Amino acid sequence: MLGGGRLSSRGFPVYRGTMADKDERKARLAEQLRANLRRRKAQARAMRDDAGAADMPDPAISADDAPSPDLK
Repeated sequence: MLGGGRLSSRGFPVYRGTMADKDERKARLAEQLRANLRRRKAQARAMRDDAGAADMPDPAISADDAPSPDLK
């Protein structure tokens, strides 16, 4: 019996994939994480800008809450 009950006659484990594959996977993951971060930052900026626009007074209403004369 060659392998002592094993299906393979190799005495060492066979690793599927190479270092290049692992490096490529790490690079892909890093790029996906960067893209996700950019999306989240853009979304946070958009939400902040929307909230800031809601806090701004309506330009059609003057400081004394009287309607602007040009809207009549």
